[in-house]
This record gives sequence, structure tokens and C-alpha cells, in this order.
Amino acid sequence: MEHTITPQEDGRKLRDILRQVMHVSYSAMKSAKWDGRITLDGQATTVDTIVRAGQVAAIRWKDTPAYALRPYSLPLTIPYEDEHLYIIDKPAPLASQSSANHPDDSLENALYAHTGCPDDFVYRPVNRLDKGTSGLMIVAKTPHSQHRLQSLLHSASFRRVYLAVVEGRLPAESGVISAPIGKEQAASIRRIITDDGKPSVTHYQVLREGALRSLVRLELETGRTHQIRVHMAHMGCPVAGDFLYGTELPSLPGRFALHSHELHLVHPLTGEALHIQSPLPPELTALLD
Repeated sequence: MEHTITPQEDGRKLRDILRQVMHVSYSAMKSAKWDGRITLDGQATTVDTIVRAGQVAAIRWKDTPAYALRPYSLPLTIPYEDEHLYIIDKPAPLASQSSANHPDDSLENALYAHTGCPDDFVYRPVNRLDKGTSGLMIVAKTPHSQHRLQSLLHSASFRRVYLAVVEGRLPAESGVISAPIGKEQAASIRRIITDDGKPSVTHYQVLREGALRSLVRLELETGRTHQIRVHMAHMGCPVAGDFLYGTELPSLPGRFALHSHELHLVHPLTGEALHIQSPLPPELTALLD
């Protein structure tokens, strides 16, 4: 990543340009300064160097070592891509990241195959989705873009909107659920509403009501694990098919009726306003018929 020093920046220290102008994280700058990856006009230099107008400051990223990863042949829908990031429409059920339970069949494996299995492939998810949740998620292409994107999470510059088909009817057409969420037990993946949990806020709007189920638009103010699923169950309207907080549905094998529908993002590196939508999958729409 490069930046040409402007007349207004003349006389400042290189560390100030890296941190305040180029928005390099402290840890990345600290790591890079020890092995010559910070340069001024192509020459390795210290971060205390005084810069002059017209000089080119640069930092070269050092990726974490590549690890053994198997490609997974799965066609991916990528509604947006640039040199910094992917926005991927993840199907469900599909794990966001490879693990002991999913060593070969995750979005990570699929993106690895999609990119041609490069030797230096590193997977950098910004917002992860549960295996059973479909829809939009962001994967960064560089450590810097990942750092910048994650710093925007839960801010006005990065809004995430979900659609859910829930059982029953909510008490009002719209509202705010503010209920702290914590772990049920230390070894459990379940979350519960508890007074000593972390503050958790979800905004909801009912879009459609049927005899048995409702379609709800949800926007997160905080980002706790299973937040929407826990809050909907807390309201007596669990997400349809949610085997952990409600009742599993045979028509939704391996997934539940939660979909990452919209991303509203001010691109942290280009300043472009991105508004990406993913329609509700047919198997979820069918629950409302």
C-alpha cells in the first residue's frame, strides 16, 4: 500500500502518516518496521523519519503462512468484488470457515477453489455467518482491508440487515429488543438471556404475518453470538427451523430461516457507498405460503 506525501503533510513523522493517514494498525506497523517492509521512495526506513512532500510512503503486507487447505468445488455467488474485498452470498447449510467438523466443505474451501488454489491464499472473513444462516458476508483480501473493515463493524458505516421467518407473531409491528446475552454454560454453544450477559440490542420490523409464521426484518446494533436467534426465542417467536432455540423443520435440512439480506457499507478504502441485497431464498419464502 502506498501514499504520496502532500504539501500539508510535509515535515511530519512517517509513523504519523502510517497511522493517521494510511490507517495502518499499530500491530501491523510494529511488525513491519522490524523487517524492512516500511519504505520511503523505495528505501527501507524507520518510522521516525521526517517525510517531505512528493515522497512515496509504502508498507508491504506479510501474510500469515499458508496452511494445507483442500479445494471445495462449489459455485459461488459474489455480487461485489474489488481489489480489497469480496461480498459473497453464502448458501446454507455451509460453514463459514473450515474446522475439525468441516475440513473440506466450508466457504473457505470454496473460495480457495474459486481463486485457483494460490500458494499464498489466506482467508480473512470480516463478518461470519452461522452454518445454518444464508446470505451476505464479507471476506477481505488483505490484512489491512480486514483491519479497516472490522473497525467499522457495529457502526453507522457498516449496517447489516437480516430477514427471518419466525414462529408465531411478535407483540408489535416494530420494536427494539434490549436483552443481555451470555453463555448458558462454559462448555455450551447455547446462549441465554441473563442479567450478567453482554448488552445486546436488536431492532425489528414485521413485514408480513401469516396464520402460523411471520416475516421479520432485523437490524443488529450489537453483534453477539446467536443474537437474533436468542432474541427471537426470548420474544416467544423462535426462528423457524432453529434446532438450538426452537424446533427443527424437515423442510430445512441443516439450516434455519435466517438470511443476511442487506449490507450497507461505506468502503473504508475507497469511500464508495455500497448497498448490496440478497433476496430471501425460495425455501424460506415457502414457509410463508
